[in-house]
Amino acid sequence: MAQPAKTKKIPQRKCIVCSDRSDKKKLIRIVKNKEGQIFVDPTGKANGRGAYICQSMECMEKAIKTHALERSFRVEIPTEVYDRLKEELIKA
Repeated sequence: MAQPAKTKKIPQRKCIVCSDRSDKKKLIRIVKNKEGQIFVDPTGKANGRGAYICQSMECMEKAIKTHALERSFRVEIPTEVYDRLKEELIKA
């Protein structure tokens, strides 16, 4: 007897700003690696601590204002990093 095909489970992640749950692929992953570098991870597989943000400038602005990324990564984030993240968001 053949078994029915299993449907692949789509991982869900929560935006650190607005707390909306969404598919992992629909959110932007921001990573802090062991060297302390903070960058956007388009693959979703880079090593390091990851935080997810919605693909909206509104959520990015709110993350900057509320220091959401600083809380997630437990480190102070320079303005240049936020500028780079905004550029990445515009590209995406």
